[in-house]
Amino acid sequence: MSDEPKFLRLTVELTVEVLDVNALQAAALAEIRHPDADLSDEERSEQADLVNSDETGASALQWLIEPDHVLQLVDHITEIEPREAVLGVEPSEGPSEDEDEEEHDHDHV
Repeated sequence: MSDEPKFLRLTVELTVEVLDVNALQAAALAEIRHPDADLSDEERSEQADLVNSDETGASALQWLIEPDHVLQLVDHITEIEPREAVLGVEPSEGPSEDEDEEEHDHDHV
């Protein structure tokens, strides 16, 4: 085995149903306004406008999930070292038709 570093990219797709877009936006706005948020007043205003104008809730959800949260998927695996986590949220047409089959196929993972 060579000493050359080896990397694997893990891709996870998760579809969520937005039950209350107003509540989702309110939660994101609370994060944006939180004193610990590392944002200038101008940035807070821009982000709040973005969240409020996005009727899908995608911008709000992106504020509520930190990319580091996905690292919990692999924290228990001692043979790897997580290096990077990137998160993107976009509107969806809904669950894929074969989602039920996939759920059962991957329950053991």
